[in-house]
Amino acid sequence: MKKGIKSCFVFLLSLIVSVQASAGNENSSDKKDKKGYVFEDVKVLPATPVEDQHRSGTCWSFSGLSFLESEMLRLGKPGVNLSEMFIVWHTYAEKAIKHVRVHGNLNFAAGGAFHDVTNMISKYGIVPESVYDGLNYGEDKHVHGEMDRGLREFVDAVVENKNQKLSTAWHEAFTSILDNYLGEIPQKFEFEGKQYTPQSFADEYVGLDMDDYVEISSYTHHPFYSKFILEVPDNWSWDEVYNVPLNELEEIIDYSLNNEYTIAWAADVSEKGFKSSNKGVAVLPAAPETNMSDAEISRWEEMPEREKEQELYKLEKPVPELEVTQEMRQVAFDNFQTTDDHGMHIIGTAKDQNGKLFYKVKNSWGDYNKYDGYFYVSKPYMNYKTMCIMVHKDAIPPGIRAKLEL
Repeated sequence: MKKGIKSCFVFLLSLIVSVQASAGNENSSDKKDKKGYVFEDVKVLPATPVEDQHRSGTCWSFSGLSFLESEMLRLGKPGVNLSEMFIVWHTYAEKAIKHVRVHGNLNFAAGGAFHDVTNMISKYGIVPESVYDGLNYGEDKHVHGEMDRGLREFVDAVVENKNQKLSTAWHEAFTSILDNYLGEIPQKFEFEGKQYTPQSFADEYVGLDMDDYVEISSYTHHPFYSKFILEVPDNWSWDEVYNVPLNELEEIIDYSLNNEYTIAWAADVSEKGFKSSNKGVAVLPAAPETNMSDAEISRWEEMPEREKEQELYKLEKPVPELEVTQEMRQVAFDNFQTTDDHGMHIIGTAKDQNGKLFYKVKNSWGDYNKYDGYFYVSKPYMNYKTMCIMVHKDAIPPGIRAKLEL
Protein backbone atom coordinates (compact mmCIF):
# COMPACT_ATOMS: atom_id res chain seq x y z
CA MET A 1 0.00 0.00 0.00
CA LYS A 2 2.70 2.52 0.87
CA LYS A 3 4.55 1.59 -2.32
CA GLY A 4 1.37 2.20 -4.35
CA ILE A 5 0.85 5.62 -2.74
CA LYS A 6 4.45 6.53 -3.41
CA SER A 7 4.16 5.47 -7.06
CA CYS A 8 0.97 7.43 -7.43
CA PHE A 9 2.64 10.50 -5.88
CA VAL A 10 5.61 10.22 -8.23
CA PHE A 11 3.26 9.88 -11.20
CA LEU A 12 1.24 12.97 -10.18
CA LEU A 13 4.39 14.98 -9.58
CA SER A 14 5.79 14.06 -13.00
CA LEU A 15 2.43 14.89 -14.59
CA ILE A 16 2.43 18.36 -12.99
CA VAL A 17 6.00 18.98 -14.12
CA SER A 18 5.08 17.80 -17.61
CA VAL A 19 2.05 20.12 -17.77
CA GLN A 20 4.10 23.06 -16.49
CA ALA A 21 6.82 22.33 -19.02
CA SER A 22 4.22 22.08 -21.77
CA ALA A 23 2.69 25.39 -20.69
CA GLY A 24 6.15 26.88 -20.57
CA ASN A 25 6.84 25.69 -24.09
CA GLU A 26 3.54 27.14 -25.26
CA ASN A 27 4.34 30.46 -23.64
CA SER A 28 7.78 30.35 -25.23
CA SER A 29 6.18 29.59 -28.59
CA ASP A 30 3.68 32.41 -28.12
CA LYS A 31 6.47 34.81 -27.30
CA LYS A 32 8.40 33.62 -30.33
CA ASP A 33 5.36 34.17 -32.56
CA LYS A 34 4.79 37.63 -31.08
CA LYS A 35 8.31 38.96 -31.34
CA GLY A 36 7.51 40.67 -34.64
CA TYR A 37 9.86 40.73 -37.57
CA VAL A 38 13.46 39.60 -37.18
CA PHE A 39 15.82 40.64 -39.96
CA GLU A 40 19.15 39.38 -41.11
CA ASP A 41 21.00 41.68 -43.48
CA VAL A 42 21.96 40.02 -46.76
CA LYS A 43 23.68 42.87 -48.57
CA VAL A 44 24.46 46.29 -47.13
CA LEU A 45 26.19 48.85 -49.33
CA PRO A 46 28.35 51.69 -47.98
CA ALA A 47 26.46 54.73 -46.73
CA THR A 48 27.18 57.78 -44.61
CA PRO A 49 25.60 58.07 -41.12
CA VAL A 50 21.89 58.67 -40.62
CA GLU A 51 20.93 62.34 -40.27
CA ASP A 52 17.89 64.19 -38.97
CA GLN A 53 15.82 66.55 -41.10
CA HIS A 54 13.87 67.28 -37.89
CA ARG A 55 10.97 69.71 -38.43
CA SER A 56 11.67 70.53 -42.06
CA GLY A 57 10.17 69.31 -45.32
CA THR A 58 13.56 68.64 -46.87
CA CYS A 59 13.67 64.82 -47.02
CA TRP A 60 14.35 65.04 -50.77
CA SER A 61 17.60 66.91 -50.10
CA PHE A 62 18.71 64.59 -47.29
CA SER A 63 17.97 61.42 -49.23
CA GLY A 64 19.26 62.77 -52.55
CA LEU A 65 22.58 63.77 -51.02
CA SER A 66 22.80 60.53 -49.02
CA PHE A 67 22.48 58.71 -52.35
CA LEU A 68 25.28 60.79 -53.90
CA GLU A 69 27.45 60.31 -50.83
CA SER A 70 27.10 56.55 -51.33
CA GLU A 71 28.01 57.03 -54.98
CA MET A 72 31.23 58.68 -53.85
CA LEU A 73 31.96 55.74 -51.54
CA ARG A 74 31.22 53.27 -54.34
CA LEU A 75 33.88 54.98 -56.45
CA GLY A 76 36.43 54.86 -53.64
CA LYS A 77 36.16 58.53 -52.77
CA PRO A 78 36.29 59.72 -49.15
CA GLY A 79 33.13 59.82 -47.08
CA VAL A 80 31.79 63.35 -46.69
CA ASN A 81 28.64 64.88 -45.29
CA LEU A 82 27.32 67.22 -48.00
CA SER A 83 25.23 70.27 -47.12
CA GLU A 84 21.50 69.72 -47.51
CA MET A 85 20.72 73.36 -46.78
CA PHE A 86 23.01 74.58 -49.56
CA ILE A 87 20.71 72.67 -51.93
CA VAL A 88 17.60 73.96 -50.14
CA TRP A 89 18.78 77.59 -50.40
CA HIS A 90 19.30 77.36 -54.16
CA THR A 91 16.14 75.34 -54.76
CA TYR A 92 14.00 77.90 -52.95
CA ALA A 93 15.68 80.72 -54.91
CA GLU A 94 14.96 78.98 -58.23
CA LYS A 95 11.46 77.95 -57.20
CA ALA A 96 10.57 81.56 -56.34
CA ILE A 97 11.45 82.69 -59.87
CA LYS A 98 9.28 79.92 -61.37
CA HIS A 99 6.41 80.67 -58.99
CA VAL A 100 6.35 84.35 -59.92
CA ARG A 101 6.76 83.58 -63.62
CA VAL A 102 3.61 81.44 -63.61
CA HIS A 103 1.69 84.12 -61.67
CA GLY A 104 1.66 82.14 -58.44
CA ASN A 105 0.24 78.97 -59.97
CA LEU A 106 2.91 76.65 -58.62
CA ASN A 107 3.22 74.48 -55.55
CA PHE A 108 5.48 76.81 -53.58
CA ALA A 109 6.39 74.82 -50.49
CA ALA A 110 9.30 73.06 -48.81
CA GLY A 111 9.02 69.86 -50.87
CA GLY A 112 11.26 68.92 -53.75
CA ALA A 113 12.58 66.02 -55.80
CA PHE A 114 15.82 64.14 -56.36
CA HIS A 115 16.47 66.03 -59.60
CA ASP A 116 16.49 69.26 -57.58
CA VAL A 117 19.64 67.95 -55.90
CA THR A 118 21.41 67.01 -59.12
CA ASN A 119 20.19 70.15 -60.93
CA MET A 120 21.45 72.48 -58.21
CA ILE A 121 24.82 70.74 -57.99
CA SER A 122 25.20 71.00 -61.78
CA LYS A 123 24.40 74.70 -61.69
CA TYR A 124 25.85 75.89 -58.38
CA GLY A 125 28.15 73.17 -57.04
CA ILE A 126 28.03 71.90 -53.48
CA VAL A 127 29.76 72.39 -50.12
CA PRO A 128 30.33 70.17 -47.06
CA GLU A 129 27.92 70.30 -44.13
CA SER A 130 30.76 71.58 -41.93
CA VAL A 131 31.00 74.67 -44.13
CA TYR A 132 27.27 75.38 -44.38
CA ASP A 133 24.86 73.80 -41.88
CA GLY A 134 21.93 76.15 -42.55
CA LEU A 135 21.33 76.83 -38.85
CA ASN A 136 21.51 80.60 -38.71
CA TYR A 137 18.36 81.22 -36.67
CA GLY A 138 18.96 80.09 -33.12
CA GLU A 139 18.09 76.40 -33.46
CA ASP A 140 20.27 73.32 -33.02
CA LYS A 141 18.19 71.32 -35.51
CA HIS A 142 16.25 72.20 -38.64
CA VAL A 143 12.93 73.91 -37.83
CA HIS A 144 11.52 75.49 -40.98
CA GLY A 145 7.90 76.34 -40.25
CA GLU A 146 8.48 80.07 -39.76
CA MET A 147 10.83 80.37 -42.72
CA ASP A 148 8.58 78.37 -45.05
CA ARG A 149 5.57 80.51 -44.16
CA GLY A 150 7.48 83.77 -44.54
CA LEU A 151 8.91 82.83 -47.93
CA ARG A 152 5.49 81.80 -49.23
CA GLU A 153 3.83 85.01 -48.10
CA PHE A 154 6.63 87.04 -49.65
CA VAL A 155 6.33 85.52 -53.14
CA ASP A 156 2.55 85.75 -52.97
CA ALA A 157 2.88 89.45 -52.21
CA VAL A 158 5.18 89.85 -55.22
CA VAL A 159 2.63 88.17 -57.48
CA GLU A 160 -0.26 90.24 -56.07
CA ASN A 161 1.49 93.61 -56.33
CA LYS A 162 -0.56 96.56 -57.66
CA ASN A 163 2.23 98.23 -59.63
CA GLN A 164 1.42 96.50 -62.94
CA LYS A 165 5.00 95.26 -63.12
CA LEU A 166 7.58 93.58 -60.91
CA SER A 167 10.17 95.57 -59.02
CA THR A 168 13.84 94.96 -59.75
CA ALA A 169 14.50 94.19 -56.09
CA TRP A 170 12.10 91.39 -55.29
CA HIS A 171 14.39 88.39 -55.81
CA GLU A 172 17.30 89.92 -53.94
CA ALA A 173 14.92 90.68 -51.10
CA PHE A 174 13.71 87.08 -51.22
CA THR A 175 17.22 85.62 -51.02
CA SER A 176 18.01 87.93 -48.12
CA ILE A 177 15.34 86.06 -46.16
CA LEU A 178 17.11 82.81 -47.02
CA ASP A 179 20.42 84.36 -45.91
CA ASN A 180 18.96 85.38 -42.58
CA TYR A 181 17.59 81.93 -41.82
CA LEU A 182 20.06 79.57 -43.48
CA GLY A 183 23.13 81.81 -43.77
CA GLU A 184 24.85 83.40 -46.73
CA ILE A 185 26.12 81.01 -49.35
CA PRO A 186 29.95 80.77 -49.16
CA GLN A 187 31.73 81.84 -52.31
CA LYS A 188 35.06 80.34 -51.18
CA PHE A 189 35.96 78.05 -48.32
CA GLU A 190 38.74 75.85 -47.00
CA PHE A 191 38.26 72.12 -46.57
CA GLU A 192 40.95 69.68 -45.48
CA GLY A 193 43.66 72.27 -46.07
CA LYS A 194 42.60 73.25 -49.59
CA GLN A 195 40.69 76.24 -50.97
CA TYR A 196 37.52 75.58 -52.96
CA THR A 197 34.54 77.30 -54.48
CA PRO A 198 31.24 75.36 -54.41
CA GLN A 199 31.72 74.51 -58.08
CA SER A 200 35.34 73.42 -57.77
CA PHE A 201 34.43 71.29 -54.73
CA ALA A 202 31.73 69.56 -56.79
CA ASP A 203 34.10 69.02 -59.70
CA GLU A 204 37.29 68.07 -57.87
CA TYR A 205 36.30 66.56 -54.52
CA VAL A 206 32.85 65.09 -55.18
CA GLY A 207 33.71 64.24 -58.77
CA LEU A 208 30.32 62.90 -59.89
CA ASP A 209 28.70 63.65 -63.24
CA MET A 210 25.12 64.67 -62.50
CA ASP A 211 24.11 63.66 -66.02
CA ASP A 212 24.77 60.04 -65.06
CA TYR A 213 21.69 59.96 -62.82
CA VAL A 214 18.15 59.37 -64.01
CA GLU A 215 14.71 59.01 -62.44
CA ILE A 216 12.42 56.10 -63.26
CA SER A 217 8.74 55.45 -62.55
CA SER A 218 5.99 53.07 -63.63
CA TYR A 219 2.52 54.29 -64.61
CA THR A 220 0.19 53.41 -67.47
CA HIS A 221 -1.17 56.89 -68.23
CA HIS A 222 1.98 57.47 -70.29
CA PRO A 223 3.66 55.08 -72.78
CA PHE A 224 6.30 52.75 -71.42
CA TYR A 225 9.91 53.43 -72.46
CA SER A 226 9.18 57.13 -72.87
CA LYS A 227 9.82 60.14 -70.62
CA PHE A 228 7.06 62.13 -68.96
CA ILE A 229 6.61 64.88 -66.41
CA LEU A 230 5.60 63.14 -63.19
CA GLU A 231 2.43 64.94 -62.15
CA VAL A 232 3.07 65.51 -58.46
CA PRO A 233 3.02 68.90 -56.69
CA ASP A 234 6.66 68.75 -55.58
CA ASN A 235 7.86 68.44 -59.19
CA TRP A 236 7.84 72.23 -59.43
CA SER A 237 10.56 72.26 -62.11
CA TRP A 238 8.55 69.90 -64.36
CA ASP A 239 11.45 67.52 -64.85
CA GLU A 240 10.84 64.23 -66.64
CA VAL A 241 11.17 60.63 -65.50
CA TYR A 242 11.54 57.45 -67.54
CA ASN A 243 8.56 55.09 -67.58
CA VAL A 244 8.88 51.29 -67.39
CA PRO A 245 6.49 48.42 -66.52
CA LEU A 246 6.28 47.45 -62.87
CA ASN A 247 8.19 44.20 -63.28
CA GLU A 248 11.08 46.13 -64.85
CA LEU A 249 11.04 48.76 -62.11
CA GLU A 250 11.46 45.90 -59.65
CA GLU A 251 14.18 44.41 -61.84
CA ILE A 252 16.07 47.73 -61.87
CA ILE A 253 15.98 47.97 -58.08
CA ASP A 254 17.26 44.43 -57.62
CA TYR A 255 19.88 44.71 -60.37
CA SER A 256 21.17 47.98 -58.88
CA LEU A 257 21.66 46.56 -55.41
CA ASN A 258 23.19 43.33 -56.71
CA ASN A 259 25.72 45.40 -58.67
CA GLU A 260 26.74 47.64 -55.74
CA TYR A 261 24.57 50.68 -56.61
CA THR A 262 22.27 52.22 -54.01
CA ILE A 263 18.97 53.87 -54.93
CA ALA A 264 17.20 57.12 -54.05
CA TRP A 265 13.58 56.21 -53.30
CA ALA A 266 10.54 58.53 -53.44
CA ALA A 267 7.44 56.89 -51.98
CA ASP A 268 4.07 57.29 -50.34
CA VAL A 269 4.42 56.86 -46.59
CA SER A 270 0.80 57.58 -45.67
CA GLU A 271 -0.06 53.86 -45.60
CA LYS A 272 -0.65 52.34 -42.18
CA GLY A 273 1.88 49.70 -43.17
CA PHE A 274 4.54 52.42 -43.20
CA LYS A 275 3.53 53.78 -39.80
CA SER A 276 5.10 50.64 -38.39
CA SER A 277 8.50 51.84 -39.60
CA ASN A 278 9.01 52.93 -36.00
CA LYS A 279 9.08 49.17 -35.40
CA GLY A 280 11.58 48.89 -38.21
CA VAL A 281 9.31 47.53 -40.93
CA ALA A 282 7.03 48.79 -43.74
CA VAL A 283 4.61 46.21 -45.14
CA LEU A 284 1.36 45.87 -47.07
CA PRO A 285 -0.74 43.39 -45.06
CA ALA A 286 -3.44 41.32 -46.74
CA ALA A 287 -6.55 39.97 -45.02
CA PRO A 288 -5.36 36.79 -43.28
CA GLU A 289 -7.83 34.42 -44.94
CA THR A 290 -5.33 31.88 -46.24
CA ASN A 291 -4.79 28.74 -44.17
CA MET A 292 -7.67 29.67 -41.86
CA SER A 293 -10.38 27.38 -40.57
CA ASP A 294 -14.04 28.08 -41.35
CA ALA A 295 -14.51 29.38 -37.81
CA GLU A 296 -11.53 31.74 -38.16
CA ILE A 297 -12.78 33.01 -41.51
CA SER A 298 -16.24 33.58 -40.03
CA ARG A 299 -14.73 35.45 -37.07
CA TRP A 300 -12.69 37.65 -39.44
CA GLU A 301 -15.68 38.47 -41.64
CA GLU A 302 -17.81 39.43 -38.64
CA MET A 303 -15.11 41.64 -37.15
CA PRO A 304 -15.76 45.44 -37.32
CA GLU A 305 -13.50 47.28 -39.80
CA ARG A 306 -11.62 49.07 -37.03
CA GLU A 307 -10.80 45.78 -35.32
CA LYS A 308 -9.76 44.25 -38.65
CA GLU A 309 -7.36 47.13 -39.15
CA GLN A 310 -5.93 46.76 -35.67
CA GLU A 311 -5.49 43.03 -36.23
CA LEU A 312 -3.75 43.57 -39.58
CA TYR A 313 -1.23 46.04 -38.22
CA LYS A 314 -0.31 44.44 -34.93
CA LEU A 315 2.66 42.90 -36.73
CA GLU A 316 3.42 40.59 -33.81
CA LYS A 317 4.76 38.19 -36.43
CA PRO A 318 5.29 38.28 -40.22
CA VAL A 319 2.01 38.72 -42.08
CA PRO A 320 0.78 37.75 -45.56
CA GLU A 321 0.86 40.68 -47.98
CA LEU A 322 -1.07 41.86 -51.00
CA GLU A 323 0.04 40.83 -54.46
CA VAL A 324 0.63 44.12 -56.27
CA THR A 325 -0.30 44.64 -59.92
CA GLN A 326 0.34 47.42 -62.41
CA GLU A 327 -3.38 48.23 -62.28
CA MET A 328 -3.34 48.60 -58.50
CA ARG A 329 -0.48 51.08 -58.73
CA GLN A 330 -2.32 53.15 -61.31
CA VAL A 331 -5.64 53.24 -59.46
CA ALA A 332 -3.89 54.32 -56.26
CA PHE A 333 -2.04 57.10 -58.11
CA ASP A 334 -5.13 58.32 -59.97
CA ASN A 335 -7.24 58.35 -56.79
CA PHE A 336 -4.64 60.25 -54.71
CA GLN A 337 -4.13 57.17 -52.55
CA THR A 338 -0.48 57.20 -53.58
CA THR A 339 1.11 60.61 -53.17
CA ASP A 340 4.64 61.96 -53.26
CA ASP A 341 5.30 62.04 -49.53
CA HIS A 342 8.86 61.19 -48.65
CA GLY A 343 12.36 60.68 -50.03
CA MET A 344 14.59 57.91 -48.65
CA HIS A 345 17.68 55.91 -49.60
CA ILE A 346 17.74 52.15 -50.32
CA ILE A 347 21.11 50.75 -49.27
CA GLY A 348 20.70 46.99 -49.21
CA THR A 349 18.63 43.84 -48.73
CA ALA A 350 17.68 41.59 -45.85
CA LYS A 351 15.51 38.56 -45.07
CA ASP A 352 13.02 38.06 -42.26
CA GLN A 353 12.81 34.91 -40.14
CA ASN A 354 10.75 33.23 -42.89
CA GLY A 355 13.32 33.96 -45.60
CA LYS A 356 11.23 36.70 -47.24
CA LEU A 357 13.14 39.46 -49.04
CA PHE A 358 13.09 43.02 -47.68
CA TYR A 359 14.95 46.18 -48.68
CA LYS A 360 17.05 48.03 -46.13
CA VAL A 361 16.28 51.75 -46.20
CA LYS A 362 18.09 54.70 -44.67
CA ASN A 363 15.70 57.37 -43.40
CA SER A 364 16.38 60.96 -42.33
CA TRP A 365 14.52 61.06 -39.02
CA GLY A 366 17.52 60.47 -36.79
CA ASP A 367 17.75 57.23 -34.77
CA TYR A 368 13.98 57.11 -34.23
CA ASN A 369 13.59 53.31 -34.10
CA LYS A 370 15.32 50.15 -32.91
CA TYR A 371 17.43 50.01 -36.08
CA ASP A 372 19.04 53.42 -35.48
CA GLY A 373 17.13 55.18 -38.24
CA TYR A 374 17.10 52.37 -40.82
CA PHE A 375 14.07 50.23 -41.55
CA TYR A 376 13.05 47.31 -43.75
CA VAL A 377 10.55 47.52 -46.63
CA SER A 378 8.79 44.54 -48.15
CA LYS A 379 8.75 43.98 -51.90
CA PRO A 380 4.94 44.41 -52.09
CA TYR A 381 5.16 47.78 -50.33
CA MET A 382 8.01 48.82 -52.60
CA ASN A 383 6.09 47.80 -55.72
CA TYR A 384 2.87 49.49 -54.66
CA LYS A 385 4.04 52.75 -53.12
CA THR A 386 7.15 53.72 -55.08
CA MET A 387 6.57 57.02 -56.87
CA CYS A 388 9.95 57.04 -58.57
CA ILE A 389 13.58 56.13 -58.02
CA MET A 390 16.87 57.74 -58.98
CA VAL A 391 19.74 55.51 -60.09
CA HIS A 392 23.01 55.70 -61.96
CA LYS A 393 22.51 54.82 -65.63
CA ASP A 394 24.88 51.87 -65.22
CA ALA A 395 22.61 50.48 -62.50
CA ILE A 396 19.92 49.75 -65.10
CA PRO A 397 19.97 46.27 -66.68
CA PRO A 398 21.39 46.51 -70.22
CA GLY A 399 18.22 45.27 -71.89
CA ILE A 400 16.03 47.87 -70.17
CA ARG A 401 18.62 50.57 -70.73
CA ALA A 402 18.53 49.83 -74.46
CA LYS A 403 14.74 50.18 -74.49
CA LEU A 404 15.09 53.57 -72.81
CA GLU A 405 17.81 54.56 -75.30
CA LEU A 406 20.15 55.54 -72.49
